[in-house]
Amino acid sequence: MEEMFSVADSLYSRVLYFLGALALAGSVIAGALHAQQPAAPQLPRRVEPQAGQMLDRTIKALGGQAFLNAKSLTCRGRIFFFQDGTTAGMEPFVSQVVYPDKRRIVIAKNKKNISMDTGNVTYEGETKPIVLINNGEKGWELDQAGLIAQTDQQLQNWILATRYSLENLLRRRINEPGVLIQVGKVDFVDNTATQGIEIIAAGGTSVRLDLRHDTFIPSRITYRVRNVKEDAWDEYSDAYAEYKTIDGIQTPMHITRYLNGDRIGETFRNYAKYNEEYPSNFFTPE
Repeated sequence: MEEMFSVADSLYSRVLYFLGALALAGSVIAGALHAQQPAAPQLPRRVEPQAGQMLDRTIKALGGQAFLNAKSLTCRGRIFFFQDGTTAGMEPFVSQVVYPDKRRIVIAKNKKNISMDTGNVTYEGETKPIVLINNGEKGWELDQAGLIAQTDQQLQNWILATRYSLENLLRRRINEPGVLIQVGKVDFVDNTATQGIEIIAAGGTSVRLDLRHDTFIPSRITYRVRNVKEDAWDEYSDAYAEYKTIDGIQTPMHITRYLNGDRIGETFRNYAKYNEEYPSNFFTPE
């Protein structure tokens, strides 16, 4: 998600870039997610016993059946964006998610003031909000100019990010046919010792789940996607911290995102609530 600001690359574009999730070129994601390969016999799900026991402890630590059966999550908070190690922007947001792949997020854009003396950026008031709506592989964007369909790149960004979210990884991906799950290496996340679990999807995507040694709560999810355009691998990572028990579920209130080791954004939730119901047309352009 890291890119340099310019006059053409506004904070608005960066908000969509970040909230669309991990910013990849459309060709990169399409190559990673939609490349057609010759049909091959599907392997069964393969789980190393020790890795399976660790995943069981993780799901139990997150809330067990409450975590597995949660249907929706409503959050409020603020999102920060970073450029060259410094804060490049901040936006308040409200989001509603229905698992596994529906989302509506309202970004209440702040007015930005820049001091001519110090160059410091401050925010006050709000302009007309931006609304992003996603429903499976469809998506729309509503702003002061009206309602438009999301671009192919925005849609692909959303598909990739939601596929490897904390909830979908532990509720869906690890149970898919052909997946290989085994114990990984020991590491440190935010100066805390972690034990890794390596998850190899049937399509070959490699995902690493880092768990705190003491609680088995997830500290980080990292995955690599082939950048076809650059002929290289891009590594995306979400670090989870400041867990709070909400409706019986351990919920990360602070999420930091990285691209190839660079911090590019942080989400601070100040409110979260599970299993709220939304209007029937909430995730449509109506």
